[in-house]
Amino acid sequence: MSRHVVGYARVAPRERPGERPSLDDQAALIAETAAARGWTLAGVVREIRTGRSMRRPGLRDALDRCARGEADAIVVSELDRLTYSAGDLAQIVRGAVRDGYAVVALADGLDTGSEEGRLVGEVLSTVATWVPLGVGPQARRARAARRAGRPSSTPPEVAERIRAMRSEGMTLQAICDTLDAEGVPTPRGGQRWRPTSLRAVLRDEGAPV
Repeated sequence: MSRHVVGYARVAPRERPGERPSLDDQAALIAETAAARGWTLAGVVREIRTGRSMRRPGLRDALDRCARGEADAIVVSELDRLTYSAGDLAQIVRGAVRDGYAVVALADGLDTGSEEGRLVGEVLSTVATWVPLGVGPQARRARAARRAGRPSSTPPEVAERIRAMRSEGMTLQAICDTLDAEGVPTPRGGQRWRPTSLRAVLRDEGAPV
């Protein structure tokens, strides 16, 4: 299959040498696989960051390049190079399904662009729409508000900014990352902004989702 792909390699700041494949080892595996499969590799983004947070500029750059159509897939040596969180993985795959690119994890045999991997991608994409489980009072109040059918509590100025960023062509995930980086509170007490929250705001305001 002819593809344009972007690679992503990550190590954590405190990982000891030999504990995980190095950045060079990960990049080499991605390059070798791309050559063997006839893919055009548009570079490998390397990053020294923990996988417990999605606030990684290198990962965002790789995903945004795919979302803009500059690559057909993001390729990693292993799934945990993308994230340690099942919820975050579901969000990544949901974004890939939405924007029309694939997620490929070589050691795990996952390729959401293949016939078999597409089903996995659809399942993970569905999981990403589930309401995150919370144990704190904010999460309980948020769930109660949803059950009562109350509208989102997004301040008008935040809703206006979301509409403006969307109209400028920013992806939903890029808007989420911007709001998270600036510490803008979510409307329902969650830890991070999610594309589903933005869609609710945009629908409420009659803006294109």
